[in-house]
Amino acid sequence: MALTDDVRTALAGVIDPEIRRPITDLGMVRSVEVDDGVVRVGIDLTVPGCPMKDTLTAEVRAAVAAVEGVREVVVDLGAMSDEQRAQLRNQLRGDAGEPVVPFAQPGSTTQVVAVASGKGGVGKSSVTANLAVALAARGLAVGVVDADIHGFSIPRMLGVNQLPTRVDDMLIPPVVHGVKVVSIGMFVPPGQPVAWRGPIVHRALQQFLADVFWGDLDVLLLDLPPGTGDVAISVAQLLPTSRLLVVTTPQPAAAEVAERAGALAVQTHQDVVGVLENMSWLPLPDGTRMELFGSGGGQRVADGLTTTLGTPVRLLGQVPLDTALREAGDDGTPVVLAAPDSPAAVALAAVAATLASAGRSLAGRRLPITPA
Repeated sequence: MALTDDVRTALAGVIDPEIRRPITDLGMVRSVEVDDGVVRVGIDLTVPGCPMKDTLTAEVRAAVAAVEGVREVVVDLGAMSDEQRAQLRNQLRGDAGEPVVPFAQPGSTTQVVAVASGKGGVGKSSVTANLAVALAARGLAVGVVDADIHGFSIPRMLGVNQLPTRVDDMLIPPVVHGVKVVSIGMFVPPGQPVAWRGPIVHRALQQFLADVFWGDLDVLLLDLPPGTGDVAISVAQLLPTSRLLVVTTPQPAAAEVAERAGALAVQTHQDVVGVLENMSWLPLPDGTRMELFGSGGGQRVADGLTTTLGTPVRLLGQVPLDTALREAGDDGTPVVLAAPDSPAAVALAAVAATLASAGRSLAGRRLPITPA
């Protein structure tokens, strides 16, 4: 009995790689049998053929093997019944009523940042992917919603190659590089376009936010499509406390369009957390810089938004052109991990540090105080 108790204590330290909670709390430990130092552990996966079963098996075996007196570990995998999955869903999401967007609730402490741009091709998705990974590397719980339904690219840039796990009508997002990710690209066959009108896109975004179990996130990043169309408006409606991070290039034409994207915050009553200038210059071998797209666009956007919004908007950083940034995105390992000392990675990591220290505004939140 003492060894059995020790084994169960060890299992309490095994964290489900998708839900990020102890497997003992999730009802996944079906049985523990001990016979002369041989321990047989029964584990019920959330679904048959769970993509993380090998990882979970290895972690269970390692945790039990470390217990004094254990000679051999046998892991017997099974799958939860429909009733068990329903109980798990209710445990994670609470009442089985209509799903709600957790980040829109008054008690939410998640910082929600929508990465926006006026036009395509400014590197908004690569910025989102790298900021997410850099924030996760700082120990924060991070999620990414690929809100660019028609032009999704986050799955490739983050190297996501698996579907979310379905527990009844709830989805558990895959975790890659320490980041939870959901994208319509996970459900669409390669090469197939998404030809949806605005109302369907709005519903898809709502499902990504409400039907997915995100857990307790410190930061949620949304990769918006360029412009000020349906998705930008839907995000403001579904996530009223979200803030905009405007991405531009130095080129005056791009900066003008980016400023309009940020100015949408006036109509949607959002804050702008800052401006990021991408493709600022090309470092040359002799140490000089070639400004291929001009200069000063990011600062002009920040200054213009400061005037329009009536509150200070900062230029958070300038990211140089860097081959490593493009290569890392194509390979599915963001440059902040693949080449952390590269110029682009250093600049992006600095912006992530600024976001990490920003926190969520207290506006609209109920504070734990009562009048005397």
